[in-house]
Amino acid sequence: MITAFTTFTLPKPITREEARRIFLSTAPKYRGVPGLFRKIYVLSEDGATAGGVYLWNSRAEAEALYTESWRSFVREKYGTDPTVTYFDSPVVVDNVTQQILSDE
Repeated sequence: MITAFTTFTLPKPITREEARRIFLSTAPKYRGVPGLFRKIYVLSEDGATAGGVYLWNSRAEAEALYTESWRSFVREKYGTDPTVTYFDSPVVVDNVTQQILSDE
């Protein structure tokens, strides 16, 4: 499994309510994406940085989303370029399903 962190520094800070409204407007776009287990939207306490934490089945499936088209979408929506950082995630503790997941 792969965890991807996406971040972007906003041109001007936004409130939690503004972020919630924006995030809810884009959330349906991520339903049913192949290989995406979970996406968590994030906003820094000062409202200056936003992004997401994604848990993927594989890096190839993650990279299939983070295309130039996706980057353009982020630029249009937030007025800034995103960065994407990947981490291997060999074990995940899921307290909702009461499971410990491993990619082996």
